[in-house]
Formats: sequence, C-alpha cells, structure tokens
Amino acid sequence: MFKKVLIANRGEIAVRIIRACREMGIETVAVCSEPDRNALHAMLADHTICIGPAQSSESYLNIGRIISATITSGADAIHPGFGFLSEDSRFARICERCNIAFIGPTSDMIAASGNKAQAKKTMMDAGVPTIPGSAVAVNTVKEGLELADIATYPVMIKASLGGGGKGMRVARSKDVFEQAFLTAQTEAKNAFGDDMMYIEHYVEHPKHIEVQILADKYGNVVHLGERDCSIQRNHQKLIEETPCAALSEDLRKEICEAAVRAAKAVNYENAGTVEFLLEPSGKFYFMEMNTRIQVEHPITEWVTGIDLIKEQIRIAAGEPLSFTQDDIKITGHSIEVRINAEDPDHKFRPCPGKIEMAYLPGGKGVRVDSAVYSGLEIPPYYDSMLAKLSVWAKDRAEAIRKARTALGEVIITGVKTNVDYQYGILSEPDFVEGKTDIDFIEKHSHK
Repeated sequence: MFKKVLIANRGEIAVRIIRACREMGIETVAVCSEPDRNALHAMLADHTICIGPAQSSESYLNIGRIISATITSGADAIHPGFGFLSEDSRFARICERCNIAFIGPTSDMIAASGNKAQAKKTMMDAGVPTIPGSAVAVNTVKEGLELADIATYPVMIKASLGGGGKGMRVARSKDVFEQAFLTAQTEAKNAFGDDMMYIEHYVEHPKHIEVQILADKYGNVVHLGERDCSIQRNHQKLIEETPCAALSEDLRKEICEAAVRAAKAVNYENAGTVEFLLEPSGKFYFMEMNTRIQVEHPITEWVTGIDLIKEQIRIAAGEPLSFTQDDIKITGHSIEVRINAEDPDHKFRPCPGKIEMAYLPGGKGVRVDSAVYSGLEIPPYYDSMLAKLSVWAKDRAEAIRKARTALGEVIITGVKTNVDYQYGILSEPDFVEGKTDIDFIEKHSHK
C-alpha cells in the first residue's frame, strides 16, 4: 500500500480523497495555486505545496510542477480526482515513466477511451450497442457530409477528443450542416487543440444513463449499478440519481452487462463509467467511457456501501477486488444535487466572492461533500461548484422529499447560488413522476 499520496486537484474532490487516505493510514500531499493557499484541501492535508499562480495552466494543469511536487514530497502515488489532468494520457504516461503510481487506468487505456472514434469501433467489435454514425473521425466538411448521410439526420457533430459539452453541435438537415460543423470544429480546436470531428445520429429525448464499473489488474470487472444523469443544462449535469426509475430489471441487467463488456474490451482497470443514451423505446447506445472518478460517485456509494475512492487506491496499489458481482447489492434510492456559485437569474454567470456564512445540512441519510467554510474567498478562476448534496432513502419518493428538505436548510451568504433553482427542479411534477430526459430543463420553466 502507498505511504504518501499527492492529490493533483482542488475543492471538494481533493478533500474527499484526503479523508479516504487518512482512514487508510496514508499520508497526503495537497498542491494549491496561490489563491488557494487558504482553501480547505490545502489546510487538511498533511503537507501542502504551492505550485503556481491562479491560472490553471500554471498550476493545476502544469504537469512539470505537479511531478516536481510529488518527487520533492516523497509521495509514491498521485490521485488526479476529476477534471484538470484526470483524463490526460500524457500525464499518466509521465507518471509511469517516473515510477509514480497513477491512481486511475493506464495511459494507454485513457488514450484509447478518450478518443471517441477509436472507442466506438472497440465497442462495436465487443458487441456493445453503438449509435449509428462514423467509425472514424474526420476534419473536412465534405467528409462530414458523407458520414451524415449514412448516420441519417438529425446528426450530432462532436469533438473526437474532449468533453464537457464543448465542440458539439446538432445539424437537423444538410442545409445547416456546414455551419454547424465549422462552428463545432473551431470550438474543439480552441478547447482541445484537435480539429478531428465525429459524426453520429442524434438521439432525441433520451435519458443519460451511466454505469459505474470497477476493475482490478487481474481481469476482474464488476459494475455497481447505473445512475440517471438526465437533468442537465448545456450538457452539464445538475442532478443525478440511482437507480434509474425508468429501467426494468431486464433492461438494467442488459445495460450493466454491456458496460462490463465495454470495460473488458479495453482491458480496463480502476474506477470508470460507461455512458449510454437510452431512447424512450428502450433501445440504448454506448456514448463514451470516462476514465476517472465521477462527480456523482457518492450516490453509488450510498446504495452499495462501497467506498469508491478507497477501491481506486487499493486497485492502483495492486490489490485484487475483494468482492464479486454477486456480493454487490443495490439498496434504496439516492439523489445528488450540485450546488454552484452562479446566478440562475442572469444566465448562470459564475459568482465568485467571499462566503460570509455557510451552513450545510446534516442528519440521517444526508451527505454533503464540500470545501467551503465561512470566510472563504471563492476565486473566479475555477469551476463554480461549491458542494454536492446527496441523500439516501428507502425509495425514490422519500429521497426526493429528503433532498428538498436538505436543500431548504442550506444557508450560503456572500455569493449567489443555484440552491433555489435546484429546489424548483426537485418540485416539478414531471421530475417527481420520473418523466425526465436530457431535454427536461429546456421543456420546463427552469431555463
């Protein structure tokens, strides 16, 4: 087992990893930018190293400085969290060459899974249902038009590399394809440094379903059930829940088994998620594979009782899974709500500033993952998420009531938040009845 782990991240996920390491008897090293010197993760870790100024490129995305901090501190492993360098195959490869354990999949796995075109071909070969579309990426309008005709309109044009909703456009006909393609391609080039694009049939009004998987270094792969991540705004998730209320037991089994096949097809190891789009008809299609821990991992921990961060660390240290698929039982229902420093009344613009007072709820079945405290200065340079509020109850109806109750207790002053907005979503009759898909926000009053 590792003696010292460096956390190459910030915010609530860094705090989450520090706690898991402490419970395992592992020393922790935090890295921070200059504005984050007083951040909670920087204060909780056993050791803290400032690695640069506010800009992510000079701090949390600066591979050289992070590797230097790891070597200087004597850490023998790096946990990347999510975002930043977590899905950067180059970073993982440098860790491997420096004999530093990367708590995640290998660099080759990240590269193979991160390339959407390559991943789709792999899934097709493994018998995992895929969306009709190109098996290769293209970078010209002419090539894109040819593939769009094969996929059939409407089509989704998206970056072959990257994610987070960047480099994505929908073309509903050939007449608008060129403009949509060039716009998405320019955005992809600016965001990811790559202009290769991927064309596929646009699945309308689907649910966004992801399956959590764990895989060790010895070929053992299990799934921990699915999560419904359909409540999104601009491709960014707002609310997640597990299990998905729309799945029959047969369909759940089919999707989860497809996720395991997908993981085995790339010889995957560590924690990851396989993401699918589920049509109202019950057909589902592979979308992508995320090679990191997810923001919404707490709800899976609620219903399975398995600590995913600790499992990541054990797998990276070479330990085999201590349980089989038959050992995993899904119990109850869990919902997670993301609390962001943003102003829903003004196009969700980020709202950095000083938190005057912060009170976050507790009680039976309530969990808050956060790095905020009264007096903390929220910098304008990073993601606006302040906290993840998750709840567990015996069924979905009770979980919704518990989530609303907990949200109603949140007090954060000094910066604007989306707490009231999220409460409104949880109170929508269609949400309560489970009538949700990725277009839910557009179709309701929460815009």
